[in-house]
Amino acid sequence: QVQVVESGGGLVQPGGSLRLSCVASGRNVIFNHLGWYRQVPGKERELVAAILSNGFTHYADSVKGRFTISRNNAKKTVYLQMNNLEPEDTAVYYCNTRPDPVWRWGQGTQVTVSS
Repeated sequence: QVQVVESGGGLVQPGGSLRLSCVASGRNVIFNHLGWYRQVPGKERELVAAILSNGFTHYADSVKGRFTISRNNAKKTVYLQMNNLEPEDTAVYYCNTRPDPVWRWGQGTQVTVSS
């Protein structure tokens, strides 16, 4: 069973930046296509960024130009650099596989954007 641990969230003012990290561990971790997702209470979890095994990336329109996803295969870690944060980015952020999330969901990391 793969375990994922997300970190790097926090409270930041609008216009600020955060860098999230997600480490996957366990036996036989398949580290191919990955994504960062976020969820706000009462709403469905949504994909915000994805990175394929070949490094190709794509982003939700709401974060395009502000967020950057990257990966370190040797460390089984995926990152999300978030710049120019907006209050609408407030959510719990999770990582998982793409296109279907097959790992057990981690605890996520809370991002709060507020002045």
